[in-house]
Order: sequence, then C-alpha cells, then structure tokens
Amino acid sequence: MPGARICLGQIGAPHGVRGEVRLRSFTAEPAAIAAYGPLESDDGRVFTIETLRPTKDFFVVKLAGVADRDAAERLTNTKLYVPRERLPEPQAPDEYYHADLIGLRVVDRAGRPCGTVVAIHNFGAGDVIEIRPYSGDKTEMLPFDAKTVPDVNISAGRIVVSSSPPAGEDGEAKPGRARGLPGKRPLTRSTAGSRRRRSTLSRKGRG
Repeated sequence: MPGARICLGQIGAPHGVRGEVRLRSFTAEPAAIAAYGPLESDDGRVFTIETLRPTKDFFVVKLAGVADRDAAERLTNTKLYVPRERLPEPQAPDEYYHADLIGLRVVDRAGRPCGTVVAIHNFGAGDVIEIRPYSGDKTEMLPFDAKTVPDVNISAGRIVVSSSPPAGEDGEAKPGRARGLPGKRPLTRSTAGSRRRRSTLSRKGRG
C-alpha cells in the first residue's frame, strides 16, 4: 500500500539519567530493529538508534539527540515506524504485514461486498481481523485462518470470507456473527503479540 508505514517498536520509560530509554521491538528478530535505518514517530520526528543492548524483557537504547532523562521521559509510549517499502516481502506462506491488510475490501465467496478490514488483533488464540460493514454498523471480529479467510489478494485489494452474510435493507451484505470470537471477554494480551509473534505480521492459521 503506497505511503503505508509499519510500526517496528515502541519507546517505554527512561532508563537511567543519560537519556537512554526502554524499547519494545515488534520485528521478527527483535534486535533487527536497529538495522532498518532512521525510525519515524506519528508526528514525523526522526530517530536514529546509536546503541542497543538487550535485557530480560526489553532493549535499552540510546537515541541520537536524546541527552538526558527529561528528554527521554517525553518520548514515553512513542511508536516508531518505517515506510512499508523499506521492509522485505514476507517469506512464509499466508503471512502478511498488518499495513497491507488494513483497508482491504471484504467479500464473501459469492463476491458480495461485506465491508472493510479496519484492524488486526491477537488476543492470545491467534490473529483476528476486524471488519467494518459498509452499513456503518458495529465492527465484526473473524478468525484470520484459512477456513474463515480462504483467499487474500493484496494486489486486487480484497479478501474473501467463507461466511455468507445476510443482506441489509440497502442490499449490501453484512458479516455474520457466527464466526466471531467465542466467549464474553477474551483473554487479553498486548496487541503487539508475544515475543515469537510480532505485530508487524499476521499469518493465517489452518482453521
């Protein structure tokens, strides 16, 4: 998707008094975050990692131009991005960058329009796609697996879902709830994913 950016990490609390910060990396190889060149924040600021060292649960990094604890503290919770085109194409089958999935049209097997992908989540039991129906109703959650999502076509700008949503009053199809998340409240886990599954990528399960 032209102009898309991928979130590779997030700055945490300051570490010490010399401007170092804690950093959580979302890349498949966590230490590789330092190899992607300058990183950008939501507001367009550019950051360069000068040093990076691992601890048990995060990295401690020194960012160029961040010289003291006060400056480091102002960066807490800042997300760091790179342009989508700077990243290699996913190598594993049925693996996609979140940025490539968000915004895709959703249709059922008959080609009827269902909505648009608005987000990708992982609550601990596998990746889940969030779909907003064209009617503007409440979003729907569907498992991102081969049974529920049999086809993903990035170049065509759409995904196919296996359910057959009922048509609304306007004739547009709506995603059914039958394949939504089970239970009342899912077990929560950071949407950044576990240490082995990083938020930049989603992989379709076997269903």
